Amino acid sequence: MLYLSKRLASPMSLLIVFGLILTACQPAAAPTTEAPSGPVEIKIAFFSPLTGGAAFLGTEQLAFARLAVEDFNKGMVPYHATLVEEDTDITPDKAVPVAERTAADETILGVVGPAGSGQVEATAEIFETAGLAHVSPSATRPSLATAGNKTFFRVVPNDDVQGPTDANYIADEIGAKNVYVLDDQESYGTNLADTVDKVLKQKGVTTTRASVTQADTDFSSLVTTIKGSGAELVFFAGQIPSQGALLAKQLKEQGVDIPVFGGDGFFSSKEYIDDAGGATEGSYASVFFQDIRGIAEAADVAKAADAAFPTWGNFGPPTYAATIVVLEAAVRAHKAGNLSRAGVLAEVAKTDVKILGVPFKFDQNGEVIGATFYISQVKDSKFVQVFP
Repeated sequence: MLYLSKRLASPMSLLIVFGLILTACQPAAAPTTEAPSGPVEIKIAFFSPLTGGAAFLGTEQLAFARLAVEDFNKGMVPYHATLVEEDTDITPDKAVPVAERTAADETILGVVGPAGSGQVEATAEIFETAGLAHVSPSATRPSLATAGNKTFFRVVPNDDVQGPTDANYIADEIGAKNVYVLDDQESYGTNLADTVDKVLKQKGVTTTRASVTQADTDFSSLVTTIKGSGAELVFFAGQIPSQGALLAKQLKEQGVDIPVFGGDGFFSSKEYIDDAGGATEGSYASVFFQDIRGIAEAADVAKAADAAFPTWGNFGPPTYAATIVVLEAAVRAHKAGNLSRAGVLAEVAKTDVKILGVPFKFDQNGEVIGATFYISQVKDSKFVQVFP
């Protein structure tokens, strides 16, 4: 038995040694506990005029876009958003190269903007080709939503809502019978002025139609013509509030005591009211978003905005909303396993949320459902909402 045991022990020992050698040659096993991963990065772009005649608009929008990103980064762990800030001025030709650069950067998953209708028209095909969702906080030309571009969305109503709202208020509430209608020869202004002119005529109001340019700095000869027309009100579909203030001042200088009624661009306390030196007292502006100061759910944002940008009006809040729409769409896309441009685009289209106490849901053309326009009048050097 002893002999047998010795003979069996020898090959067994060799096997054990060989096994130990093989084990030693194997790479070390990975630890069973994975190291924690970093935040999920979401990179989006912001397009607005930060220089030029409409810089007041863009800087307000940027302040609110930054607030939105800050709030998102505080409350959406483990996600982290980065905002690429782009200045497009207010002209379409300056927006195109910025859009091309943005489209080429595949790390950018969505765009807040562009701000103006002309800029959207000029860049829409670039974004469409890139599959890049862009949510405008202020472009209102109706045709933007019917051009067949599936990447375009807006969080404000279009001019087909604004035009009739303004014209009906002028005819029914103000009671004007003779109106001078101006545009600034840009996409937004011409469409809005055309709509207002049409509705006023349908309601029996006499109208005179004319155009200026965004570069004009003297309306004295135009005021002489307005004075001769017997107009009781000037509807100015412009985007630069300093022009509205200038027109009001020069009307007063020639003894023409009639109000100016402006579109979204004139809703600026500083340029349209303060810089007019009282000339716009009693004048009007219609805008696509309500004053969030009266909304309880928006109180924290309004307070933060007061500290960040004390002169803000109604351009900032829809920009905050547009930014959150894009960022939350990216979160949903990530949770669905598709954090990509295609995934974000699909989720933006499905948006159905409340932001700042305001509901946001898009129709098949990217139009926000149920939105309306608000009309304010300058009273005691402040905007006071008079409609609805």
